[in-house]
Amino acid sequence: MTEQPARWSQATVYPDMWADPDDDPREGLSPEGELATLQDYLTNYRLTLRMKCEGLDAEQLARRSVPPSTMSLLGLIRHLAETERDWRNWITEGDPLPKLYGDPDGDFDGAVADEAVVEEAYAAMEREQAATDAALAAHPDLGERLGKDRIAVRELLVHRIEEYARHCGHADLLRECVDGRVGQ
Repeated sequence: MTEQPARWSQATVYPDMWADPDDDPREGLSPEGELATLQDYLTNYRLTLRMKCEGLDAEQLARRSVPPSTMSLLGLIRHLAETERDWRNWITEGDPLPKLYGDPDGDFDGAVADEAVVEEAYAAMEREQAATDAALAAHPDLGERLGKDRIAVRELLVHRIEEYARHCGHADLLRECVDGRVGQ
């Protein structure tokens, strides 16, 4: 039987939160308009994922905390880099970009406890996020349909938010298993 880490939160104002309001980079004014709101939600979920991973070493990030799942925090970072690239493939007319991590489970299977793998994963996620953001910035009309499947920009943005939100839920559980830290 393995010993579970004690549950704890860094927050002191609201102990069920991840961070105190003054320390939370996601706090701020509500944006104006639908596009700005969607972009704000996406930005905040991206920040949430990074916050759930901060302060952990390569071994902790790569730990598969909920066996038999292959999921780890590092695997989530790699998966979301791969997913950003895939979304760009949805909106382009040409040949798809190649997979970053090869086979279908390469993002999780290759998430090993090596600092170089961690650094590459963060760099890939940032690069792929920026590239997808730039590709979509050229299409501010949320109703515009793009790519071979004629997907609406709105649908793509909502799908990206859903993907990050779902994986932030996974990150909550994975992080709690790693070191006991909890919070919304």
